[in-house]
Amino acid sequence: MRILLKNGNVFIGGDGTPQDVSIDGAFVSAAFDCTGFAVFPGFADVHVHLREPGFSYKETIRTGTLAAAHGGYTDVCSMPNLDPVPDCAQTLAPQLDAIRKDAVVRVHPYGAITRGEKGERLADLAELAKDVVAFSDDGRGVQDEQRMEEAMREAKKYGKIIAAHCEDNSLLRGGYIHDGAYARAHGHRGICSASEYAQIERDLRLAAKTGCSYHVCHISAKESVALIREAKRAGVDVTCETAPHYLLLTEDDLQEDGRFKMNPPLRERADREALLEGLCDGTIDMIATDHAPHSAEEKGRGLEKSLMGIVGLETAFPLLYTELVLKNVIPLEKLIALLHDNPRKRFGVGGSFPQDCTVFDLSAQYTVDPDSFLSKGRATPFAGRTVRGKCMLTVCGGKIAYQDPDLITLA
Repeated sequence: MRILLKNGNVFIGGDGTPQDVSIDGAFVSAAFDCTGFAVFPGFADVHVHLREPGFSYKETIRTGTLAAAHGGYTDVCSMPNLDPVPDCAQTLAPQLDAIRKDAVVRVHPYGAITRGEKGERLADLAELAKDVVAFSDDGRGVQDEQRMEEAMREAKKYGKIIAAHCEDNSLLRGGYIHDGAYARAHGHRGICSASEYAQIERDLRLAAKTGCSYHVCHISAKESVALIREAKRAGVDVTCETAPHYLLLTEDDLQEDGRFKMNPPLRERADREALLEGLCDGTIDMIATDHAPHSAEEKGRGLEKSLMGIVGLETAFPLLYTELVLKNVIPLEKLIALLHDNPRKRFGVGGSFPQDCTVFDLSAQYTVDPDSFLSKGRATPFAGRTVRGKCMLTVCGGKIAYQDPDLITLA
C-alpha cells in the first residue's frame, strides 16, 4: 500500500522542483494530484496545550491533534499544566494512554519540573525521563533560584532540556496586558517586560553554571532577545522560541476582547522589531504556536477577565507565509527551518520525509474563520485576516492525518 503525491513542488533540501513522491503507507492506498502545490516536511511545534487529561472541555488529544494536522504539523510537544500534572510515571500515564488511543499526529509530552508545578519539590525527573521530550513548568515560572539550579543539574544527568516559562511573579503586580501605552490609555493593569527577561537572565547564568541544555519558551521582549544573543555568543547551550502573534502583532493591535489576551502579552513595536531581527540573525531558533484553547465563555469576558491564551496550530503557517515570506522578511527555506529543521535538531521531534509531510496550496487566498477550526478553541486575534497558503494534506507516519475535501484524488 502506498500514497502517491503526483507532480508536487518538493521543498525538502531543494528549491521546489516538481516531482512525484511515493509514501509507503500502512493502511491506505491513494494518489493525489499535487500539481502546483508545495510539499514540505511535516512541521513540529514544541509548545502546545492539548488540555487532556483534566480540561477536555477546552481541547482533547483528538481535537488538538486534528487541528495540528490541519495546520501541517506531524509532531507536537504537549505542555504539562494538566490534571493530574505529569510529575511522575503514575500521573503521566493517563496522558500517554490518551495519546496512544486518540492522537492522529505524534504527541511528545513534557514532564513537569516541580511537583504539581508548584515550584517547591522537584518532580520525579529520573522516572519521567524516558517518556518525556523535556521538562517544563509552563504556565508558571520557577521562582526559586536554588530549585531551578537543582532541576538543571538533574535534567543534565538524563540528557533532557529544561524548557522554561520565564516569569518573575514579584514583578507582575496583577497585570494582564503589556505595561505600555494601551494599558495606560484604557485603565488596564500592565505586565512589565522585566517580569520576563529578569528570569531569563537568571536562568542563563544557571545554564552556564550547570551546563544544562536550556530552552526559553515564547519570548516577547527586546531585552530577552539581547540576553539570549549574548548568551549564545558566550557558548551557553541555549535555544529559544517565539510565537506568530509576537512577530505579527503589537499592543497597537489590542482590542477590548479576550482573543487578544495571552501570556506573555503583546508588547511594543520595538519588541516586535527586535524579535524579527532575532529571527533573521538566528538568535531565535524556532517558532512555536503556544496553542492554548479555552472555552468560549472563558474567552468571552473581555480583555481584563478572560483567561490567557489563544489558539494557533491552524493559522501559523499561512500567517507566517503571508506576512514574512511574501513580504520578503525571510525566505521560505528559513520558515521551513523554523517550523521543522530546528525543532527536530534541538528536541529530536519530527519525522522523516516522505513518511511525514504536508502539502500546501500556496496560491490559495482566504479569510481566517475560527468556525472552520478543528480545534475546540476559537479565540484568535487573527480572525478575519486574509492569508495565503492552505493545507491540502498532512501525512504522519505514512498515514493520512488530514485531507482537504478539495484535494483531487486520482484514479
